[in-house]
Amino acid sequence: MNQRNTLLAASVLGALAVTIGAFGAHALKPSLVAAGKFEVYELATRYQFYHTLALLAIGILQQFIPGKKLEYASLFMLIGTVFFSGSLYLLCFVTLGGIGIITPIGGVFLILGWLFLLLGIAAKK
Repeated sequence: MNQRNTLLAASVLGALAVTIGAFGAHALKPSLVAAGKFEVYELATRYQFYHTLALLAIGILQQFIPGKKLEYASLFMLIGTVFFSGSLYLLCFVTLGGIGIITPIGGVFLILGWLFLLLGIAAKK
């Protein structure tokens, strides 16, 4: 993703993380605790925040380090966050089989995002 789209994605993910986190901590907490899913919800929110900040950093770095590696890093971070945190949110409320497989796929995309960030920074001369 280019710099503009990376920063836009970080902005949207950040706003959603605050909204979803607050909603879970207040309105949904009793039902999440009763279902034993509060920790899963918190993990999803935490990872969404971490990777929102990573996307923001990548967007800023794209100003100084042009190239495809940081574009891939931002794309993989976005996909990874949606898959990883999104699947955990779904696991809190839906009992469909097969959703759990999406979480590690999201994790792989997050790892790829971090590796492409590393490669992009390392390529800077």
